[in-house]
Amino acid sequence: MPRVRTQIPSSLRAATFGLLLASACGLAMALPAAGQEAGGLRGAMRSEGNAGAQQPGRQPGQPPNPGQDAQQAPVYVPASEGAVPDDPAVVNADGTTSLFGQPQEQRGAFTEDLPIPRARPPSTARDRKAAASRTSEPAERATAQEPIGRDGQDDTTTGTIRTEAIGPAERISVPEGAGRLEAIEDLDPLKPDDNPFAPLGIRVGTFVLRPSIEQGITTTSNADYSVDGQEAVLSETTLRLNAISDWTRHFATLDAYATFRETLSGYEISETRAGGVAALDLDINEELRGRATLTYERAPETAASPVVIEGTVEDPVRQTFGGSLGLEKDVGKARFGITGRVERDVYGEADLSDGTTLSQDDRNATLATLTLRGGYEISPALTPFVEVEGGHRFYDEDVDSSGFRRSSDRFGARGGVEVNHSEKLNGELSAGWIREKFEDDRLTPIEGPTLNALLTWEPERATRVDLSASTTVEGTTTAGESGSLLHSGKIIVERQVRSNLTASAEVGASYRDYSGSDDHDILFNAQLGATWWLNRYAGLTGRLRHESQTSTIEGRGYEANSVFLGVKLQR
Repeated sequence: MPRVRTQIPSSLRAATFGLLLASACGLAMALPAAGQEAGGLRGAMRSEGNAGAQQPGRQPGQPPNPGQDAQQAPVYVPASEGAVPDDPAVVNADGTTSLFGQPQEQRGAFTEDLPIPRARPPSTARDRKAAASRTSEPAERATAQEPIGRDGQDDTTTGTIRTEAIGPAERISVPEGAGRLEAIEDLDPLKPDDNPFAPLGIRVGTFVLRPSIEQGITTTSNADYSVDGQEAVLSETTLRLNAISDWTRHFATLDAYATFRETLSGYEISETRAGGVAALDLDINEELRGRATLTYERAPETAASPVVIEGTVEDPVRQTFGGSLGLEKDVGKARFGITGRVERDVYGEADLSDGTTLSQDDRNATLATLTLRGGYEISPALTPFVEVEGGHRFYDEDVDSSGFRRSSDRFGARGGVEVNHSEKLNGELSAGWIREKFEDDRLTPIEGPTLNALLTWEPERATRVDLSASTTVEGTTTAGESGSLLHSGKIIVERQVRSNLTASAEVGASYRDYSGSDDHDILFNAQLGATWWLNRYAGLTGRLRHESQTSTIEGRGYEANSVFLGVKLQR
């Protein structure tokens, strides 16, 4: 059949073209409004796999209309395969997929009762969800290879991944010392030195040494402290050394001195006195402590000695060596301690006026004792205790020059209190009874009360009071005599009058009770001293001293007064 062409007037074509243009403009303006009301984008855009889906205005089973299909929107094809996920957010009822979350029932663009489609999660949300799922997977799956897309390309999302926000500033810890510093002009001035004239010391390893030397002139009314002593002017030099450890746990101290006296004019003497105490405190653990001490003393025997040798040219020398080792254990508030001590006395030879020499080896002896202590802490400042002591005194010679066996057994018991009241009052005080029984039954046992004390009291700043007391068993080689008990006590008060002026006062007394008789000696001494410091290293020092002894035994009393003036150097 021949095809007939119908000629359409140009005016009609122009009108038709204008109508189509107006319709297209109206449609373009209506689509955005509808999209905003629906809460998301939607439309008839479909993928290539949706070419056979039902179209608007076509009946089921009707063949596609090429003209109508040509008017449909072109199919969207992404530039890269990874831009659109393989699993779409929405699957339509007819099996098609939509980039913009098309609802299950395909509808036209102008339908008013459109359901609100589910919005596609942003890429960052998918990343977090994928990371959470990977974290929750077992360890064997976490190391598996990531899946590859259908076209062989990696589906891993690239780009910036959102991270958690930094917490508030309060959670950020600032290192110590990194805070804001004050201005230099706002800093407090240096604290003044409480004792600007105290020795600085010399550091040697882990110890701080404080040496000093004192040199001066002594004028005395009794140079050798004898019954018929004579006046003399003496050169007196004293060396002292104090050492304190700088350890974090244990503690060690050393106090030593040596005094040399030489005659410048008057009665001729040349003597040396020396002594020292070294102590070591061991902090083994919180409940166990140890203590070790070493002592030494060297001094000439004067009229104050219990044994006086007639006709000597020079006073014989007595040396005493001592050492102790103890442990103290805490069990709750109970205190238990054990201490072993060894003390040895060595007496030198006596030079007689007739040119002969008298040996005193029969006086040499060694005393070994063991002390057990038990106490209970009733408060942090007070700990009452009781202790028992047992030991034996060994004489170098079983039988002395008079034919007596003087080795003896010792037993003692004491009760007292230990005080630890901060820095005000520290030390201990005890009293009890002691007895020494000799191997020779002809000798009367030495026994009597005992008093021991070592207290330090600081009633106020720059004032210190030291109290000491002791009871000592003294032996003798006099035929038929056992010996004596010497009870001694001393109080020393030190006061810093000014920063460069220190003063001290000392009072001491002793009572000697001779065993087996009514005889006794009373000794008394007093001293006043002061030091004026020129600077931290040098000062002027002086002392006034008085000593006296009265006795029921004839020929044992004496008295001595002396004045000392010198210079003291310290470091």
